[in-house]
Amino acid sequence: MHRLLLLALVLFVPLSQAQPPGIIIDTDAGSDDFLAIAFLLSHPSVHIDAITIANGLAHVDAGARNLTRLVELSGRTNLPVFAGRPTPLKGSAEFPGEWRKTSDDLPGVALPPSSRPPARKTAADYLIEYLKDQKHRVRILALGPLTNLAEALEREPSVARSIQEIVIMGGAIQVPGNLGDGGLFQTNNKTAEWNIFVDPYAARIVFHSRIPILLVPLDATNKVPIDLAFLRDFQAHAVSPLGRVAAQVLETDRESIVGHYFYAWDPLAAVALLHPEVVKSSRLHIDILQDSPAEGRTVQTPGNPNANVAMDADAPRFRKIFLQAFK
Repeated sequence: MHRLLLLALVLFVPLSQAQPPGIIIDTDAGSDDFLAIAFLLSHPSVHIDAITIANGLAHVDAGARNLTRLVELSGRTNLPVFAGRPTPLKGSAEFPGEWRKTSDDLPGVALPPSSRPPARKTAADYLIEYLKDQKHRVRILALGPLTNLAEALEREPSVARSIQEIVIMGGAIQVPGNLGDGGLFQTNNKTAEWNIFVDPYAARIVFHSRIPILLVPLDATNKVPIDLAFLRDFQAHAVSPLGRVAAQVLETDRESIVGHYFYAWDPLAAVALLHPEVVKSSRLHIDILQDSPAEGRTVQTPGNPNANVAMDADAPRFRKIFLQAFK
């Protein structure tokens, strides 16, 4: 009798009490991506289904190898890593070569060797296969160009039904873009942000997908600069294994930090995934311009809202939450 009662209770658990959706991290494996992913890996209760590598700051094969090593350090040895396509869906835009080499090589960052290689399946193939099964409800944290997600949606539109939300770091709405930061890329495009600029066609597919989106653009990340005081504080207090690696990653960006053009781009998006209150958002309709000289610009246009757009951020709260994860 007791067994029958227990079975009935299990069968009729309300959906709201079911296991929360897992998280898929789509990343281009840059330094700020490592900080964001290390933050999430530091939370044992956060269930991550997979990591997919987008073409962006790192080349996809190097990014996949580096992320498998970070996963190894975290102890989540069953967490798969899938490399995506090595080019945008359209065009040939790419990050500056110097930045890409640093992201590929991670100088000064001590990661353990991985006990397994990245998965052979491509990122888009994995997303389609996994998300076609309607039992797999996920949230996606998108930290790089949106190529992998757009390719999956273009090939199999039904996967959109399995995505509860996409949190995207990218774009610039009411502030200038960041293509000129550091002076390594000469362009007349003053409005685009790198993640969207590399594959604006892919970004347009995602924003037209009707999937709920939280966009974390430069408008919000500009409110959370990473300065030398933060670097010193982090190096002094981030004592966990993931924290020590994150501190080494931050050290590789010392030049950008000293130059005052390093911000909590991807880390803010990762914190907002778990703590939405760290940003203040507005419901807007966003489109992605495709043509020069403003290709990749995220613009607010008339129409029904298709995204929650973070226009402000609580920097002190972000810093407290982020640092606490690594103590």
